[in-house]
Amino acid sequence: MTLRPHRSALAVALALAATPAFAGEYSGTVFFGDSLTDSGHFQSQIPAEARPVTGKFTTNPSWVWAEHLAKYFGGNGRTANQGGDNYAQGGSRVTVQNGPAESTLAQVGAYLAAHGGRADPDALYTVWTGANDLFAVAAGTEPAAETIATAVGGVVRIVGTLQGAGTRYVLVPSLPDMGLTPDARAAGPVGQAALSQLSANYNSAMYGALAQAGYRVIPLDTYTMLREVVANPAEFGLRNVTDAACQPPGSSSLTCMPPSYVSPDAGNTYLFADGVHPTGAAHEVLADYAISVLEGPRLAAIIPHSAAVIGRSRAEQVAGHVAGRPEAGTRWWGGLRADNQRYDHADLYDGLAPAGLFGVDWSNGSGLVWGGFLGYGRMDADFGGRRGGFEQAGTTLGGFAGWYGERAWVNGQVSYTRLDIDVDRRVQMGKAVRHHGGSTDGTNTAVGVSGGYLFGEGVVRHGPVASLLWQKVEVDGWTEGNRSSSALAFGDQELDSLVGSLGWQVMIHGQALSPYARLTWDHEFKDAPEQAFARLQTLPDIEYAVPGLGIDDDYGTAVLGARLGLFGLDADVGLRSTLGRQGGQDTGVFLSLSGRF
Repeated sequence: MTLRPHRSALAVALALAATPAFAGEYSGTVFFGDSLTDSGHFQSQIPAEARPVTGKFTTNPSWVWAEHLAKYFGGNGRTANQGGDNYAQGGSRVTVQNGPAESTLAQVGAYLAAHGGRADPDALYTVWTGANDLFAVAAGTEPAAETIATAVGGVVRIVGTLQGAGTRYVLVPSLPDMGLTPDARAAGPVGQAALSQLSANYNSAMYGALAQAGYRVIPLDTYTMLREVVANPAEFGLRNVTDAACQPPGSSSLTCMPPSYVSPDAGNTYLFADGVHPTGAAHEVLADYAISVLEGPRLAAIIPHSAAVIGRSRAEQVAGHVAGRPEAGTRWWGGLRADNQRYDHADLYDGLAPAGLFGVDWSNGSGLVWGGFLGYGRMDADFGGRRGGFEQAGTTLGGFAGWYGERAWVNGQVSYTRLDIDVDRRVQMGKAVRHHGGSTDGTNTAVGVSGGYLFGEGVVRHGPVASLLWQKVEVDGWTEGNRSSSALAFGDQELDSLVGSLGWQVMIHGQALSPYARLTWDHEFKDAPEQAFARLQTLPDIEYAVPGLGIDDDYGTAVLGARLGLFGLDADVGLRSTLGRQGGQDTGVFLSLSGRF
């Protein structure tokens, strides 16, 4: 059985030229299974002149979903006997040799034998198998209970073998509702119902057995997804979900190519290529679906990270709002910022965060300063690749204290920020577009200390600066609306951050304008969450994990600014940017004003 993504020649060219949104998230992609995943294992058995446009169980020459997925994450998707990492073979059963097709268990053995018995822990592995075992049951040649038990046990053994060899990320799709295929429809309502029930029973038994064995896998609910496509084909750009796109009737899609389509656009508008295998259009839907499930937890993990980035920018403005030793008395101060976060060249996310602060300080005239501040900010961000975005509003209450001498200073701060978050995750599945919205709350507790010293006399002074900022960001879990096969539920998230900064600054004291520059080396001492988690709402008992964001821990920060008088007030204006941070950059402009009451 097979699924395949059908594209026109132009669409394929565009796909090949496109940059994957999260390339590098996995070190590679490896596939095991049957014709649903086979990208051309039997192509060598087809006449050479026909190989470029045949050899897959779909509306050739379209891609199968595995090729799309591999391309997206930086792999190749070629079949293993052509030098790739796709070991799937049409006709494969879980543990039983089926004619020329090796069992899926044997495929895993072949892969491990070729790699010294070890599996790459950073690669994405897919195990999608069992359909041909159910076909044997449907044909009446094997008993249902025993065959399903053997197949399910085989899947558990495969996943256990892979995880024992070092894998961490194994995608295990459910079987689609096989009662919806053209062959099942031809068998009549009773045959359809039987195959649908067999599929459901197998899926339930498989995921249950994997959980009981203690194996964490990434699920893919293709059973529900296929039902959704059949229930609303127009949403996915399809016009026929009951018949085969390939001629003659009863033929295999292995040799199906454009001249044998029932209509020129059948590969794009039909759901099934032959009696059991989906068309290229269906493969594209499936690949998009798989990508959305794999990406969803990482998109959610952006939210606490972005809150910590905003928190650092806020802390820097608070730490720098006092210039030199203030006179005794009470002063007010206010600040405006506009920060931009741009990660993986905006392929991960890109957002703008304007914010404001207002505070009051009291000074004893001998260098001691203490006070409090309030703040409000809002982050509007877009996920890369037109995958939606989020809005994050934060209300901050904080306190500040410091000592300022002739040359040295040190200050500290503590703040608490309440976060209100709205998320809109956009999922494209072929021509269909779904919006999964959700709302949640969060907090950011921060404690920071900074200080410095100035050398030199006269106009130009310079010296070291250092700071340490601890933040604890907590985001409550949420459940996405528009409940469907692609809707996710996210648990609570927690991010601990401890950034230490060490650098140098130069200040030029002028009568009307005092410019300054500061450059620091920054290091994140806390490890970011290694993995991100979610659940499919249609399979709520299975929590799965994917790689976390992996943001660079070492980078630099440059600040260029000037202090001046403005409308009778003391002003500080400037811009800041992180430097050399692999995968992302934070930039911003700021303005602070202060005066006496």
